[in-house]
Amino acid sequence: MKQLYMYIKDNKNRKSVFPGSRSIKISGITALLLLIIIACNRDEVFEREQYKNIFALISESDNVARKFHKLGEESTGYVTASLGGTNPTSRDIVVNLVEDKSLIDAYNRTNYDVDVTKYVLPLPKDKYDIDSYQFSIPSGEISGRLPIRIRPDGLSPDSAYFIALRVESYSAYEVNPEKSFILYRVRTKNYWAQADGNTIYNMRAKLRVQGSTSELEMPGTKVMHPVTRNKVRVMAGNETYEPDVNVFNRLAIVLEIAEDNKITIAPYKNVEVTQIDGDKDFPNIFKVEDDGFKTYKTFLLRYNYKSGNSIYEMKEELRLEFEEEEEQ
Repeated sequence: MKQLYMYIKDNKNRKSVFPGSRSIKISGITALLLLIIIACNRDEVFEREQYKNIFALISESDNVARKFHKLGEESTGYVTASLGGTNPTSRDIVVNLVEDKSLIDAYNRTNYDVDVTKYVLPLPKDKYDIDSYQFSIPSGEISGRLPIRIRPDGLSPDSAYFIALRVESYSAYEVNPEKSFILYRVRTKNYWAQADGNTIYNMRAKLRVQGSTSELEMPGTKVMHPVTRNKVRVMAGNETYEPDVNVFNRLAIVLEIAEDNKITIAPYKNVEVTQIDGDKDFPNIFKVEDDGFKTYKTFLLRYNYKSGNSIYEMKEELRLEFEEEEEQ
C-alpha cells in the first residue's frame, strides 16, 4: 500500500505531454486503489471467518443423528458437538440444550406433508434419561458431548423415534445456526438384525403346496427386523416384503432364538403358521458357520403357513455373511 501511495504521488507531480491525460491517469489510479482496498477488506473478512471458532452439533445433512441401541439392555448414546477454527480456544464453551418437539413437527411437515402414516414420533419419556442438558467443550479442545441413556425395549421396528434438542444458550464463541439443533433418532438392534431394513439374509428354500407331489427350489433374499432381545421378524415363505405394517401384520412370522440356539416359530400377528420339528436337514436351529474363508449367521427352518386358500410347506435356510470383529 505504501508503494502504491508513492507511485500516485509521483504521478501527480509529473506533467503529461498530452492534454487532459493527467486527470485520466489519476482517475485510473484512484479506481485501482479502491479495488485494492476492497480486495484487502475481503481478505481480512475471509481470514476472520476462517480463524474464528464456531461449534456445531454433529448430525447428517438433515440434522438427524441415527444411532442403534441394543434391545434387552440400557445403553448410552451421545449428542456430540465439534468446534471449528484455526486457533485453539482460551475459554471453556458451556452449552445448554433444551428439548423442542416443534422440530419434530417441522421435520414431518417438510418430509411427509400430510402423509401422517410416515410421521416420526417423539421417543416416549420412559425410554430415555438425560441427567443434565448442559455439557462443555473444554478450553483448547475441539469436541464435547452430552450422554443420553436409552432403554429401547418395546419400541416398534417400524416406527421412527426422535429426541429433538436445540442449543438454548452457550457461554463463548459462536454456534453454527444451521447446526444448532439435532434430531437424535433411536434405532433398535439385536445380534441377528438391525431395524433399518438393511439386514438382508440370502435364502435357499424348498416350497411345496400341501397336497402336491412337486417341490419348488426357491432362491431369494429376506429382510429381517429385530423385535426383542432374542426375537426377529421375517416374511413367511415366499411372501413379498414391503415396508408396510399391514403387510407385516398379515404375513410375517417371528423367530425366537433360545440360549441353546433352538428356534421357536410363531406368527407375528395374523398369519397361520405351524412349526414342524424332526427334519434333520432343517432342524429349526440357528448357528454360526465358518467355511474357512467367510463367517455366516445361519437359520435352518421348517414350518407350514397359510396364505389365501393354500397351505405352503417350507424348508428354509437363511444366511448372512458377517465379520465377527464387528459384533464385539
